[in-house]
Amino acid sequence: MKILLETERLILRQFTEDDADNLFELDSDPDVVRFTTNLGQPTEYRIIQTQILPNFFSYYEKYDHYGIWAAIEKSSQEFIGWFLFRLIGDASYFDPKLANANDIELGYRLQKAAWGKGYATEGSKALILKGFSELGIECILAVAFAINAPSIRVMEKAGLKLQARFVDKDYAQEVVLYMLKKDEFKLDKNYTNQAAVS
Repeated sequence: MKILLETERLILRQFTEDDADNLFELDSDPDVVRFTTNLGQPTEYRIIQTQILPNFFSYYEKYDHYGIWAAIEKSSQEFIGWFLFRLIGDASYFDPKLANANDIELGYRLQKAAWGKGYATEGSKALILKGFSELGIECILAVAFAINAPSIRVMEKAGLKLQARFVDKDYAQEVVLYMLKKDEFKLDKNYTNQAAVS
């Protein structure tokens, strides 16, 4: 099982078959999934086993540094959620009018018990730093429903800027697109404090 990176408080590692229960618990909390494409509905365990985890594994086969990564709290060694760091061109909702296929999409989903502790910002900053300083990425973006104020705050704390607003016809929801380009990236003490250690 590969570890992508570590921060002061987090380990981001590959998912395994043993994480099915973790994902099911995460997606069974209506508060956790209310601003996602699940629209507050839990994900069936069978779907996690037969579709979601195999999809995660397919990223690891194609890429060394991109995919969906299990977030582990170092102090407890407990699963607290996941971070997404993938080519936006691999997303089913990719729109070439809004981004380049090689741009990297950042995302996160954390258990409610992990909210308000700065984990989403910490993990996001570490991924952004790794992307720009090690992987040669030129642009990182993130999308969220416009009503998802907590997620948008994380994007802004990580340095992303509002790029576009549009309505997702499938969900009848306004979506915001945030973006950060490498030439706009500012390496400050907040980033170096949360830099990857492996």
